[in-house]
Amino acid sequence: MINRVEKLSLLSEMIAFAMKDENIKSIEYNFLLGIAKQLEISKEDFDYLFKSPVHYVHLKSHSERIVQFHRLVLLMNLDKEFTSKELVRLHNFGLRMGLSHESINRVLDLMESFPNKIVPPDFLIDIFKVQYN
Repeated sequence: MINRVEKLSLLSEMIAFAMKDENIKSIEYNFLLGIAKQLEISKEDFDYLFKSPVHYVHLKSHSERIVQFHRLVLLMNLDKEFTSKELVRLHNFGLRMGLSHESINRVLDLMESFPNKIVPPDFLIDIFKVQYN
């Protein structure tokens, strides 16, 4: 299980990803707030991260990094329109988390073949398992 600092770091990273143009859409805010609740982070602490981001903390668990990457994919797909620049940002987030370049590319390539461009969690896990072994 991840600790509080790691949880805040995850949320801070997601907020930074969502604030690509200095503001955040309500659908993105609500999605992130839902993630905060899952992580047992109060709304006050969550809102504080918008003003005072937490430094990135590298997750030790490979499975937690995959889950975080999946959250970022879901977040990116909320507004259903994303640019190649956002794909590059997502790819770079994945690399920074220590995920496989090939797995990240495979997920991004296969997104187009799924409804709403959302890769199912078990499919995503299988992609990363192949590269991890």
